[in-house]
Amino acid sequence: MTLTTIGFDADDTLWQNEAFFRLTQARFVNLLADYAGQDHLEDRLLAAERRNLGHYGFGVKGFVLSMIETAIEVTDGKVPASVISDLMAAGREMLRHPIELLPHARAAVESLAGEHRLLLITKGDLLDQERKLAQSGLGDLFDGVEIVSDKTPQVYATIFARHGTQPDQAMMVGNSLKSDVLPVLDVGGWGVHVPHGLTWALEHAEAPVGHARFVLLPDLGGLPDLVGKLQGIHKI
Repeated sequence: MTLTTIGFDADDTLWQNEAFFRLTQARFVNLLADYAGQDHLEDRLLAAERRNLGHYGFGVKGFVLSMIETAIEVTDGKVPASVISDLMAAGREMLRHPIELLPHARAAVESLAGEHRLLLITKGDLLDQERKLAQSGLGDLFDGVEIVSDKTPQVYATIFARHGTQPDQAMMVGNSLKSDVLPVLDVGGWGVHVPHGLTWALEHAEAPVGHARFVLLPDLGGLPDLVGKLQGIHKI
């Protein structure tokens, strides 16, 4: 086979992300503890996030707006201004949080750079994703960066075509089965799932066990070896 292009997801594949959302969500629950219980607040927040994806997209800004909307709803419009202010401050803290690369991320990207066309394909807010990529120190290793509003088979096919690659010559590596693996398998590419300990509820999907182009790796440390084997070159 000829594998020319490898796409990487960013959040929770190359660096930590969901952990900071969980911490902020816990802060949200604590701020509204006088109005509703934890389970109810988390359910209402998740419903707001799902409802608002089409309006605000993925990322911190949409999350903060969904928290504010939920706070207004559960308090019947009586949420104190101080709570709104605290939620906005929490969002700003998330947008300033330093990047924490995941194990083997740098080594895997460096090992594959030069021999393959590397693309960063990520969802989220444009400015925030650009900031995180710049802070990661990995930016110069990628041949292209694609920040998209959603990850669908058509989006992947368009990205691969724009970079001169047929889908069957491409691989996508990520922590989300729903966004990083299944859509790429649908267009004929390779989907490599690298699970993260924390996964947003709206990203859950069933693994395509038995699919000829689906691979599960425990971490990014095994990626160069996998690519080498697929190319018929075993890398030690």
